[in-house]
Amino acid sequence: MTGMARMTKELGTDTAITRGQLFIDGCWRDSTSGRTFNSLNPATAKPLATFAEANADDIDQAVQAAKRAALAEAWTSIVPKDREEILRDIARLILEHREEFARLESQDVGKPYKSALEGDIPGAARNFAHFAGWVTKLYGETSPVDPAFFNYVLREPIGVVGVITPWNFPLAIAAKKIGAALAAGNSVVFKPAEQTSLTALRLADLAQKAGVPDGVLNVVTGFGEEAGDALVKHPDVGMISFTGEAATGQLIQKNAAATLKKCVLELGGKSPNVVFADCDLDEAVTWAYSSAFGNQGENCNSGSRLFLEKSIKTEFLGKLLDAVEKTIVGDPMSEQTTMGALVSEEHLEKVLSYISIGIEEGARLVCGGGRVEVDECAGYFVEPTIFDGVTNDMRIAQEEIFGPVLSVLEFDEIQDVIAQANDVQYGLAACVFTSDIVRAHYMARKLNAGTVWINCHGVVDPNSPYGGRKLSGLGTEGGFEGILEHTQAKSVWVNMRTASRFES
Repeated sequence: MTGMARMTKELGTDTAITRGQLFIDGCWRDSTSGRTFNSLNPATAKPLATFAEANADDIDQAVQAAKRAALAEAWTSIVPKDREEILRDIARLILEHREEFARLESQDVGKPYKSALEGDIPGAARNFAHFAGWVTKLYGETSPVDPAFFNYVLREPIGVVGVITPWNFPLAIAAKKIGAALAAGNSVVFKPAEQTSLTALRLADLAQKAGVPDGVLNVVTGFGEEAGDALVKHPDVGMISFTGEAATGQLIQKNAAATLKKCVLELGGKSPNVVFADCDLDEAVTWAYSSAFGNQGENCNSGSRLFLEKSIKTEFLGKLLDAVEKTIVGDPMSEQTTMGALVSEEHLEKVLSYISIGIEEGARLVCGGGRVEVDECAGYFVEPTIFDGVTNDMRIAQEEIFGPVLSVLEFDEIQDVIAQANDVQYGLAACVFTSDIVRAHYMARKLNAGTVWINCHGVVDPNSPYGGRKLSGLGTEGGFEGILEHTQAKSVWVNMRTASRFES
C-alpha cells in the first residue's frame, strides 16, 4: 500500500479521504516533524485529503537523494532508447488511469470533471510522450575552429532540478516540467501546490511503476514559505522551474541568487484579446468566452482584457452575453457543469474583492458579480462576470485577477490598441481576431507577448516554445528551447597538432 492510498471514508461527491506521504528516494515516508496539513474539496468545502508537511530537513533529504542518483548516473546510465520508453510508459499509464486522474484533479482543483478528462489528463500524457522523444535527440555539436584543434560541444544535465507547480493545471504543468527535466537527464525534486497535491503523489506511483530509478523523481508536499523556500535556496539544486504568480517568481529569483542557480519562471498574465470589426464575429465570441471563462478564469494566459473595435462592440457584447447565459455553474462532477468552483475560499475572496474594486473604479457591471449557491455544494463558486466601460488604467485592467472576470475596452485605431495592449506589466500572451492577414501578422509583431494567437486562443503543444516577458517571467518551456533550458553546455577542445606525424 503506497503512502498515497490509505482510503478511509467516502464523502459523496468527494473522493475518498487520502493520507498522503512524501515520496523520497523511492520510498513513502512521513515528514520528519510528523506535521500534516489538510486540503478541502473546493466544490463542497469538505475535507478531501491529509498530506505530510515537508520542512527544510525533508527537502534536504529529497535533494540529497536526487543528488546521489545524479552522481551515480542512475538515470543517465540507462540506454537512451530505454529512458525514452520509460517516459512513454508514464504517458501510457496516465492514459490508462485517465478517469482516476480526472476525478482527483476535479475534486482537488474544483474544475469540471469533463474538462479534466478531455483536456488536462491527455495533455499531461502528451507532454511525457513528447519529451520522451527528446531523450535520443539531444545531439552535440562541432565547431568550425582552427584546424589545429578539434572542438565539440556536449549538452549535459544540470543535475538536480527543483520543480514547483501551481494549482490551476496541476498534472499537466507538472508533466511538462518533469518530462523536460527527465528527458535532459536530470533528477527532480517536485513540490506541488499545497492546495492540489493528489495527482502529484499518484504520478510518483506511476513513474516508479514505469521504471524511473529511486531518487530520480522525488515528491515533497508542503507550503511554499518553508518547503518551497528550502528547495529554492538549497545549494545542491542547480535549477528551479516554477509556474505561479509574479510576486512569488520575483522572490524565487532573489533567493536563488545566492547560489546562482538557473531559474525558469512562467508567471502571471493580463493578456489582451484584440477583436477587429472584420473578423468572424461568432467565432471570435466563442474564443473570447473560453479565453475569459475557461477553467473558471484560473488561467495565466486568460484573455481577461477584451479590446473591441468600437463599431462592433454592441453586437459583440450581445452575443457574448448570450454565451454567458448558457454557462452552468455547478458540481464539477456533473456532466452538465461548464464552470466549476474556484480553488479555495481565500481565492474566492480575492476574486470578489476585485469585482468590488471594478465597481468602485466606475466600470459598468454588465453581468455576474456575485457568489453562486449550488445545491449540495457549499463551495467557492462565482458567476462569470463582465465589466464594460473599462479604461486601461483601472486596476481590473492592470492586475491579474485569476478568476472569471472580463474587462471590456474599446478602440478606434490600430496604433491606439497596440499601445493599450502593451501598456501593462505582463507579457505572457495575446490574441488577435481579424480576417486581414497582413494586419494579423503586423499585430503579432507589435504585441509584446511571448505567445500570440491569431483567430484562436490557448492553443498549446509541447513542440512549441512557451514563455513570458516582463513580469510574466523568464526562460522557455516547450520546444527545443525548453529542452535546452534543462541542460548545460560543455565545450571540449582536442589538440590535433600532433596529427601531422601521419602526414608525409
